[in-house]
Amino acid sequence: MAGEQVRQFAIDEEGETMISVTEARKGTTIELDGQLYRVMDYQHIKVARGSATVRLKLRELKGNHTVERTFQAGDKLTPAHLETRSAQYLYREDNLYYFMDTETFDQFTLDTEQLAGCMDYLKDNMTIDITTYQEKPLEVQLPITVELEVTEAGPGFKGDTATSGNKPATLETGLVVQVPMFINTGDVLKIDTRSGTYIERVG
Repeated sequence: MAGEQVRQFAIDEEGETMISVTEARKGTTIELDGQLYRVMDYQHIKVARGSATVRLKLRELKGNHTVERTFQAGDKLTPAHLETRSAQYLYREDNLYYFMDTETFDQFTLDTEQLAGCMDYLKDNMTIDITTYQEKPLEVQLPITVELEVTEAGPGFKGDTATSGNKPATLETGLVVQVPMFINTGDVLKIDTRSGTYIERVG
């Protein structure tokens, strides 16, 4: 096994470690044409005659758009060397969101494009993980769930249960979610950040 792994890596002319395109699984981040891309989907295509190809669905991290690229099975890719740091969310000013590195106390900003929808889950003083590339902040890694307070909810009805229907509720970040009828203003809810859906009332 160890011998196989060594053969799948190569070194380019500048001494950078490279990986075979067949190693580019979902979640892998690569450098391509001067941009950073994350592999969203991977498809190995066998061809009756000629070499096999690999089709990758990629998300460009800066612009957050997706592209599809096809490679020969023997092609090499340059993996991006990313780091994760802990940061505290401070405040928002127009389209800029201010954070502080919890180790160095350095402050930095991310815009709405870089946050890519994460704004709906950010609370003041919340600690989250920030992915960095070459010392520059790149994107936010949200926890799977967050707890947010309801600031506005339609009226419920006596005897309502979790299965008696849903209504919209506005949370402290501005996010609107569908919640059971018994939820009231001031309740604290656990929300799934992957789908933006209500999980349970926690307070």
